[in-house]
Amino acid sequence: MSQEPHDPSNVTNPEHADHHILGPLAYTAVFGTLLLFTGITVGVAYIDLGIFNPIVALGIACFKATIVILFFMHVYYSSRLVKMTVAAGFLTFLVLVTMTLTDYMSRAWGLW
Repeated sequence: MSQEPHDPSNVTNPEHADHHILGPLAYTAVFGTLLLFTGITVGVAYIDLGIFNPIVALGIACFKATIVILFFMHVYYSSRLVKMTVAAGFLTFLVLVTMTLTDYMSRAWGLW
């Protein structure tokens, strides 16, 4: 029977680290932040910003998605590998949205 040495800093398997448990106060703060920015999104929808309406709406949506990813999915307390993987996915999402908005704005290139 082979006995592996104890790894107190958990370097060998970082995915097996202790789980961080958030209290109700943290979840209430996150809920309040999401509710506040939902209200801001509704308020901005009534303001005519021209071509910047979808950009502002997507910026607020990306901020809210970041809050959900960090706290509800517990990425804020995860290892650096998990953070890098999530950041790569989020960066890919931002590139695709930017390319879509560029195409959307260039189709009406002289009509505004």
